[in-house]
Amino acid sequence: MLDIKFVRENPELVKENIKKKFQDHKLPYVDEVIELDSERRQVIARADELRANRNKISKQIGALMAQGKKEEGMALKEQVTVQAKELDELAKKESELGERVTKLMMSIPNIIDESVPIGKDDSENVEVQRYGEPVVPDFEIPYHTDIMEKFDGIDMDAAGRVAGNGFYYLMGDIARLHSAVLAYARDFMIDRGFTYCIPPYMIRSNVVTGVMSFEEMDAMMYKIEGEDLYLIGTSEHSMIGKFIDTITPEEKLPLTLTSYSPCFRKEKGAHGIEERGVYRIHQFEKQEMVVVCKPDESKYWFDQLWQNTVDLFRSLDIPVRTLECCSGDLADLKVKSVDVEAWSPRQKKYFEVGSCSNLTDAQARRLKIRVKGKDGNYLAHTLNNTVVAPPRMLIAFLENHLQADGSVTIPKVLQPYMGGLEVMVPVHKK
Repeated sequence: MLDIKFVRENPELVKENIKKKFQDHKLPYVDEVIELDSERRQVIARADELRANRNKISKQIGALMAQGKKEEGMALKEQVTVQAKELDELAKKESELGERVTKLMMSIPNIIDESVPIGKDDSENVEVQRYGEPVVPDFEIPYHTDIMEKFDGIDMDAAGRVAGNGFYYLMGDIARLHSAVLAYARDFMIDRGFTYCIPPYMIRSNVVTGVMSFEEMDAMMYKIEGEDLYLIGTSEHSMIGKFIDTITPEEKLPLTLTSYSPCFRKEKGAHGIEERGVYRIHQFEKQEMVVVCKPDESKYWFDQLWQNTVDLFRSLDIPVRTLECCSGDLADLKVKSVDVEAWSPRQKKYFEVGSCSNLTDAQARRLKIRVKGKDGNYLAHTLNNTVVAPPRMLIAFLENHLQADGSVTIPKVLQPYMGGLEVMVPVHKK
């Protein structure tokens, strides 16, 4: 969320940013919020005037009563009563205007970084760099669920009967591989100096609206019936929420955290065969990383975060590339994002396995995450990035490590987490 003062002083810049994000329907919000804010400030000024006058009159009443001028004192008391009623009305109006201003401000997108390419959607994201040589083997690579079924590693039919579409049972070596990847990712990030966390899997509505836009909230979040609680879509939500209404001493920054959690998402429909199976699902597990830092350090940490994901995938012998997200692909709170995509030998193209975002002070402003500096308090910057998110990551892993005989090789770094297993051998050969 932007600073209202910034919007007042830079309305045309804010409008231009909205246009860059192809959200022209939000252009009227800028003038409307400025008008409402002006009215709110007038209300506050009038209320302050009345309070000052009330204090003045109260002293006068005391003096008059002491002098025995009861009639004059009572007349002033009547005046105070009238002004008290006006103050009550002004308080209600101030609250109403404040709510309207906040709602509009939360719908106005953050100012994107000048380096962000302009584009309408993810089809216009720009490739930055490739890491590792993408290989297409000389044998056919089956669909990922078909690979898993050779190991008796997945049962989506049973999951459908139990929970409906978008769920799965993982079993045997596939389930073990799933857990091994998460454990390896945990230790990988700990070795890079991040503090390991397991957060709450449910958060209150004020945290939800603090970490994401209304559009994201509607598209993603599951609400617990009868409770002010939502299931998290990623541990970033509760990890950033951890710092709500806090003031952290400057010398304790940066806070670098890596967190594990299950994730729950509505994921409205699958689009084509490549988003079926375990690619787009309602429940999955993920290792995440978040950073809370000083404003002048957020660009540095942004590059560190996405590089961590690249390094992890390369340590597992999976080719990846980075993409600069264009303006139209950025959620409203994001200033800049880089997607990490893994190579799919079956599709002969890359697909998304992680996303790194710099939100500058947008989340901090909503959640009041402040830093105590030498010259006073200021808003922190927050960043987040996916370390690894199986089972989507498993798709890339299985395709890139599949052998002609149907076996799957295990990279050396992962073998300790698989009980020393070097090769997974399928149960079914055909």
